[in-house]
Amino acid sequence: MSDQVISIIALVLIFAIATFSAVHLGVLAIVAAFVVGSTVVNESTDDIFSGFPGDLFVVLVGVTLLFGIAKSNGTVDWLVNAAVKAVRGRIALIPWVMFLVTAVLTAVGAVTPAAVGIVAPIGLGFAASYGISPVLMGLFIANGASAGGFSPIGVFGSITNNVVERNDLPGNPALLFTASFLFNVGLCVIIFLIFGGRQLLGRIATTGGGSADDRESEPAGAEGGAVTSSEPPGLDLPRALTLLGLLSLVAGALFFDLDVGLMALTIAVVLSLVAPQSAKGAVDRCAWSTVLLVCGIVTYVSQMERMGTIDYLGERVADIQAPLLGALLICLIGAVVSAFASTTGMLGTLIPLAVPFLLTGQVGAVGLITALAISASVVDASPFSTSGALVTANTPADQRDLVFRRLMTWGLGIALVGPLVTWSLFVVPGSL
Repeated sequence: MSDQVISIIALVLIFAIATFSAVHLGVLAIVAAFVVGSTVVNESTDDIFSGFPGDLFVVLVGVTLLFGIAKSNGTVDWLVNAAVKAVRGRIALIPWVMFLVTAVLTAVGAVTPAAVGIVAPIGLGFAASYGISPVLMGLFIANGASAGGFSPIGVFGSITNNVVERNDLPGNPALLFTASFLFNVGLCVIIFLIFGGRQLLGRIATTGGGSADDRESEPAGAEGGAVTSSEPPGLDLPRALTLLGLLSLVAGALFFDLDVGLMALTIAVVLSLVAPQSAKGAVDRCAWSTVLLVCGIVTYVSQMERMGTIDYLGERVADIQAPLLGALLICLIGAVVSAFASTTGMLGTLIPLAVPFLLTGQVGAVGLITALAISASVVDASPFSTSGALVTANTPADQRDLVFRRLMTWGLGIALVGPLVTWSLFVVPGSL
C-alpha cells in the first residue's frame, strides 16, 4: 500500500472517529499528522509543524478578538442598525446586501479571508438580532467572496488567468468572472429558499421605532410583521475609534496588502489600551474550539500535500483515457481538496493537471478552466476552509455547533454536486 493511500485512509478515519466519539476533530487531525508523519514518511517534528497554518490561526484569533471588542462596546449593534436603515428595514434584503458588499471587496482585490473577516461579524450580528438563520447569512457572505474573487483584478481571477497564460492555454477572463458571479447568485437563491429566506419576506425591522403598543401587537419575527430592536446605540468615542479601526482594516487589506489577522490584532491592542472596559472578556470570546479544529485539519491536509497525495490523485486521473470523465474527476478533486485547504493553492495546482486533457482537443480549455475554478471556490463555505471557519467562529456560541454541522454538510454536499453541475454547464457543451 502506497504512502498516499495510507494518508487518504487516515483522513477517512479521522472523520469517522470524530463522528462517532467525543474526540475533538482538530486534535485527531494533529495526532494523525504526528502518527503518519513519524511512522510512514519519517517526518521530523519541525516538518509536521511546518504545515500548521500560522497565518490562518492569526486571522481567526485576530478577527474574532477585534469583533469581540466591537460587540462589547456596541459598535456591531450600531452597524447593524445602520444596515437596517439603509434597506429601510426590509430584513430579506440584508443577506443580499452582505453578499454584494463581500463580492465588491474581493472583486477589487481583497483576499477572501480579509473580505469575509470584515463582513461576517457584522452580518452574523445582524442575523442574531433579527432572527435570520446564521447558516443562511454565513453562506451568503462566503459565496459573495467567491462571486467577486474571479474579477480580472480579484485574487482568484488574477491567479487563474496567470496560470492559464503561463501554460499557453486559451482563456476568457470576462466569461470566468461572469460565470462565477452568476453561479454564486443562483446558489444563493437556492440557499435563500432552503434556509428560511421565504420567512423573511415582508418582515420589516424597526430600530427603536414604534410605540410600546405596536411592539406588543406585532410579535417579533412574525411573517409580514415588524421586528423591533432595542434603542439603537449612539456613536460615542470607543465606537467611533472602533469604526476607524475597521475602516483601517479594510484600507490595509485593499490598498496596502497587509495581513488581515495581524492588522486585526494590532487594532484590538490599540482599542484595549484606549478603552480597556470594552476589551474585558474579549479574549474569552475567541472561538478557540473552531481555531483548533480548522488548524488541525489544515495541518494534516498540508502533510498530505507534502506526501504527494494530491499529485498522486492527479496522476491517477491523467491515466484515464476518457477526457470528459477525466475532466469531471479533476473538478471533483479540486472541490473536495479545496474544502479542506487553500482555494488559491488548488487553482495554481490543478489547472496544470488539466493540460493533458486540453491538449487532446476533446475538452474545451475555457469551459474546463471555468468549471474547475468555480468547483474549487464554491466550497469555501466549508467550516474547514477559511471563509467557513470565520463564519463559524463569529456565530454566537449557543449556535456554533449547529452552524458547524450545517456548513460541513453543505460544504461536502456542494463539493460533490458542484463539480457535476459546472461540468455539465461548461465542459460538456464544448465537447459535443
